[in-house]
Amino acid sequence: MREIQGEQTTVLELKVAPGDLGKVIGKQGRTARSIRTLLGAAGMKLNRRFTLEILE
Repeated sequence: MREIQGEQTTVLELKVAPGDLGKVIGKQGRTARSIRTLLGAAGMKLNRRFTLEILE
């Protein structure tokens, strides 16, 4: 995972092996959506915005 910080937004890049990409995204994107929800909640506490990018 790599973190790229901007002024108000932090981008988290998650590199995943091609065989594991489906597991990380989940059925209909549920797992990825859940991770993004957690990042949003953490961002509220830290007064920052987080974005998750899943890379192959």
